[in-house]
Amino acid sequence: MAKVAVVILNYNGRDYLDQFLPSVIQHSQEAEVIVADNASSDDSIQFLKDNFAEIRRIELSENLGFAGGYNEALKKVEAEYFVLLNSDVEVSEGWLKSITEFLDQNNSYAACQPKILDFNKKEHFEYAGACGGFLDLFGYPFCRGRVFNSLEKDEGQYDEPTDINWASGACLIVRSKVFSEVGGFDPDFFAHMEEIDLCWRIQSKGHKIKSIPSSVVYHVGGGTLSKSSPFKTYLNFRNGLSLIIKNMPFSQLIWKLPVRILLDWIAALKFLLDGGPRHTLAVFRAHAKALLLLFKTLRKRKKPFTPIATPYSIVFRYFIKQEKRFSDL
Repeated sequence: MAKVAVVILNYNGRDYLDQFLPSVIQHSQEAEVIVADNASSDDSIQFLKDNFAEIRRIELSENLGFAGGYNEALKKVEAEYFVLLNSDVEVSEGWLKSITEFLDQNNSYAACQPKILDFNKKEHFEYAGACGGFLDLFGYPFCRGRVFNSLEKDEGQYDEPTDINWASGACLIVRSKVFSEVGGFDPDFFAHMEEIDLCWRIQSKGHKIKSIPSSVVYHVGGGTLSKSSPFKTYLNFRNGLSLIIKNMPFSQLIWKLPVRILLDWIAALKFLLDGGPRHTLAVFRAHAKALLLLFKTLRKRKKPFTPIATPYSIVFRYFIKQEKRFSDL
């Protein structure tokens, strides 16, 4: 059994495999590198056979999304640490060393993420995770280095390893036994925020999560779904509601859920005013679906747990107080 398995979930990402897989192989000599294909319709599989025959492939029979795809693929992987890596990520020399050493020495921690910078603007943090994720009072996610759409320049201001609420699915390192212990990803999330739900459940079992900025990777972002996609908006708003319905203690949920819905409707109005009616519609479709799934989601609830989150509304701090940087908060 390998100590570390780097598993790249691919869906129609042949060009990204061509561009980034060599760096993963070069800088991951201590790990087994695996590509799990989510039933791609492009020539990803043939490309791997022709150019990376030495790399193990796991071929799934249908596109199960990020959540379901990883669940199925990781059933076929044996390693102490799973590294879930997006196909559009360039890794750097030694990227695994500091994280695996930290986990080796700190048994109370179950998951970590590196510093995630923008591949196309390498001095800036990247949207999907930046330097570690947090949750606000109403369950909205934000990051060290990224609050809503404001991305900071990396000037070393977040280089201290820090406990976080959630680690980014763009590059998530997790103990395999803990991943199995909590049941893996929730497949109903399909994609987006499934890692936040996973991390919430990991913490509910008494484990902790860390950002390790000495490890650095560069993420393109939007490799499967563009940021401008209404479907991406739909998934984020649907899963955002499902996340708190599933995990937040009832004593908090009973008053926070109505506020969250109202704030989402304000976001829908902003989309409309900004000329994005399809995104406005996506928000309302997302809420309708989350409510249709309400009883199914409630049945998944386990022991209530409140992660150590920020005691304020990131919406208020960002849009009203104009605090655009994580350090301002």
